[in-house]
Amino acid sequence: MKPFIFVFALILQCVSTASADLKQDLESSYNLWRTSIIKKDARTWQQVTAPHRQIEVRNRIVSKKQPFPAAIFNLPAPPPAITGLAFLEAKENGATAKVAYFGKVDFGVGGEPSDNLLVLAFVKGTRGWLYDRADFVNLTALPEVRTELAAGDLSYLRGVPEAQPSGIVPPTPLSANPATTIAKVYVFCPGREVQVQINKISRHRFANAKDADIVIGGALSGSNEVQYAIKPLEGGTGEEAMTIRVYLMSEVEGVKPIKAFEYLVNEKEAIKPFGTGTFVMDDATAAKLNGK
Repeated sequence: MKPFIFVFALILQCVSTASADLKQDLESSYNLWRTSIIKKDARTWQQVTAPHRQIEVRNRIVSKKQPFPAAIFNLPAPPPAITGLAFLEAKENGATAKVAYFGKVDFGVGGEPSDNLLVLAFVKGTRGWLYDRADFVNLTALPEVRTELAAGDLSYLRGVPEAQPSGIVPPTPLSANPATTIAKVYVFCPGREVQVQINKISRHRFANAKDADIVIGGALSGSNEVQYAIKPLEGGTGEEAMTIRVYLMSEVEGVKPIKAFEYLVNEKEAIKPFGTGTFVMDDATAAKLNGK
């Protein structure tokens, strides 16, 4: 019996050491990334940021006709520090990892921060862990979860997908050409999930939402393709009104956005679960929007 106890204790020690090493590696990566943002150090940012995230950030910036990499650092406040937060756990799954914290996450927007959950995601590169993104979980409506986490009870994390590394590294998207005309996709879809793809490069997902997103690559000169897929969500009636629109955004003061595409479903109307449409960007419209 004693040898078994010894081996079991040794395994626990190894697991504890590995977890501590993972925590240290992930925190080091995040702190380097955060410092690169604060110091506006594009070279270090590129070295410590996951490849797919680099392209996603670049695509969004050039689709807004902003300068890259300078616009990376145009943030209203620096990313939150993890010093002062309570470490909860660090988990690794294949080439992905996540580390979770609890406490007063300060985004520098004023007021007194409350106790909430912060989860940092990473992917493994050739020279170590690379920062991917942060997920902030507001626990205002979950006071019992705050009490559990403060006491070290991590049960809540088991049911939060954002807190669990998936083991799947997101694919690196294609690099988009800088936009000539800025465009946004708007979706209102209570009770439904809507996926929209524009020009086969700009992909968007909306679930039970009223929201807008930048079109990657902007509106192209000539014909633009809009594909959409719609499915019901649990709790929906299937009779809700919904809308998918694409707007061409003006850069000229006093010129309003132009609605270039719309799929509108009135309340109780049948929907098309799949569809493809087009809109045309001509030279005159582009000149009006871009002030040329």
